[in-house]
Amino acid sequence: MPLQHPQIVELRQYTLHPQKRDALIDLFDREFVESQEAEGMSVMGQFRDLIDPDRFVWLRGFADMASRARALQGFYGGPVWAAHRDLANATMIDSDDVLLLRPAWDDAGLMHDPARRDNGGANTVPPGLVDVSVFSLNEAASPALLDFCRERMTPVLKKEGALAQGWYVTEHSPNNFPRLPVREGEHVLVGVAVFKDRVAYETAVTRWQRDVAPALAQWLAGQPHSMTLAPTARSAIHA
Repeated sequence: MPLQHPQIVELRQYTLHPQKRDALIDLFDREFVESQEAEGMSVMGQFRDLIDPDRFVWLRGFADMASRARALQGFYGGPVWAAHRDLANATMIDSDDVLLLRPAWDDAGLMHDPARRDNGGANTVPPGLVDVSVFSLNEAASPALLDFCRERMTPVLKKEGALAQGWYVTEHSPNNFPRLPVREGEHVLVGVAVFKDRVAYETAVTRWQRDVAPALAQWLAGQPHSMTLAPTARSAIHA
């Protein structure tokens, strides 16, 4: 199976009822990976938030907005979701924290290989740690900001051990599947970085705070929201 490089990506953050995250992950990894991909979308990665025990984060990709509408209609109107939606929804307090994104420039998106995903038999946790950072912007990402991202932000993370990176900005097309809300009226830059372990991640954070954060602040509307994530057993994104 070839590497996947979706041009439309959803960053989905779910707030769950206490102690329900493992139940949702077990259900998701068993029932909602291949069934969604059969409709033409990419289940890129699923993660436990290591800071918030009641937060589940995942990335879902599409070739374009038209295929997004078709794929979501196929899945949410299909038999797998009908069979399991009550169990899934019972774990959730809120599932509407969703950012609709596109790669920040050509080839900026995080490529992933579905072949690296565990087949579901071993149920072992894959290696690595993933940082997803959401930068709220004063305005739509400018050429100057994207140049800074390519020339300063990306090299710092790579030098400090990031194994892979993806950079995204807001996709401003209207939500063409309104049954699932997305956050609207915002401008964001989102970075996804994969590290081999916590030591590499923490080293990168230290360097980032020193060499990147002060200069980046001029474009930001507030403090960044950074999530420290562990891949689930069947995440295709991992170290």
